[in-house]
Amino acid sequence: MKKTIAIYPGSFDPPTNGHLDLIARGSKIFDELIVAILRNADKSPLFSLAERRLMLENLTDDFKNVRVDTFDGLTVEYAARVGANAMLRGIRAISDYEYELQMALMNRKLHPELEAVFMMPAEQYSYISSRLVREVAQLGGSIKDLVPEMVEQRLKEKLDPAIKLQHARKPKAGRR
Repeated sequence: MKKTIAIYPGSFDPPTNGHLDLIARGSKIFDELIVAILRNADKSPLFSLAERRLMLENLTDDFKNVRVDTFDGLTVEYAARVGANAMLRGIRAISDYEYELQMALMNRKLHPELEAVFMMPAEQYSYISSRLVREVAQLGGSIKDLVPEMVEQRLKEKLDPAIKLQHARKPKAGRR
């Protein structure tokens, strides 16, 4: 019987509870799930590739069939290199579906043996994205329940100087 290896590609900047939900559920479906962190030179991530990898390795340590890796270039070429026959993708909204459908069709053209598997996150995570988590955290809002506690702490450590500077620049109430 053929082993089913899936990749779950993304930037994971930062990893969210939505990501972990898909990893946990994907680990039950596939023989092996590779969380593949994309190294994208066009983006300026908040966390370095090494930081994201370390966080994801710690967060997925309990899953015996999940491993974390990094890659750059075409996702389908990475999938072929690691012997993956499926790619897990999360869909939160119609806008995600439209984008993911287009990508899946292009990936099928480039690598017909790679199947796209779409999963919806649990309802409580359906609105969470790394981008929104970063924005809320950068503006000093609570990200509790959006990311694992370890990620929340890392975000606070990373952003604390920026938050202090932002608050220092605000005019004090009652001063003119």
